[in-house]
Amino acid sequence: MAANIALELTQHLHARHLYPSTAWMQNFLSTTRPNTPLPALKQTVGFRLLASDITTSLNPPATSLFPEDILRGTVQCRIVSGPVVCQILDIEDIGNSRWSQVEAIEAKERGEMTKGREIVRVVEQENDDPSAATAPIHSRGPFKLLLQDAKGVKIYALDVRGIEGLNTNMTMGVKLSLRNVDVRRAVVMLEPGNVQILGGKLEAFDKAWKEGRKERLMNAANSGGGIAG
Repeated sequence: MAANIALELTQHLHARHLYPSTAWMQNFLSTTRPNTPLPALKQTVGFRLLASDITTSLNPPATSLFPEDILRGTVQCRIVSGPVVCQILDIEDIGNSRWSQVEAIEAKERGEMTKGREIVRVVEQENDDPSAATAPIHSRGPFKLLLQDAKGVKIYALDVRGIEGLNTNMTMGVKLSLRNVDVRRAVVMLEPGNVQILGGKLEAFDKAWKEGRKERLMNAANSGGGIAG
């Protein structure tokens, strides 16, 4: 019976181009309650897999990984068919100066947000929707991202079109599925039709990333450097 459930869940994930390792799937099954309905198990297994570090939880075929020589900068242009599932380790707004981003973070820390050129003080009233009151204003980018596939290969990517859901307020560790992407001199060019945001996050990594973002921006602004690889 357990073997049948494992097979059903594996097939469910494979249909989404998610290839869990045998060890990860066995660990997942050991934490589930007996007699849990299969639809609930399918929902839970997908949620947990997307919340995991894919370098330890996935074991995909080569076609679902970046090519071994993807970082060879002498290759001017190539198409990676995929789909390649990867996770976001960093994102930088390269459409706005680093100091302006530091100022925006500090304004948010003070409980302020900008509306045009006007600074609005955010005050939560009782019964107000806190998420509506503090909703961040998203930059249109462009954005530079650091991606990582299941084998741990890290590569930079550019979002110049403004893909919905990609911004500096997003959760780090979120998973993307890339299909037929253009890679130019070891940089992935992201297009709306070639990127699917699967969701998920890396809880501890995201917390540390957000807490250290202002300091990284200040250091980069002072040194003239980019985001760390």
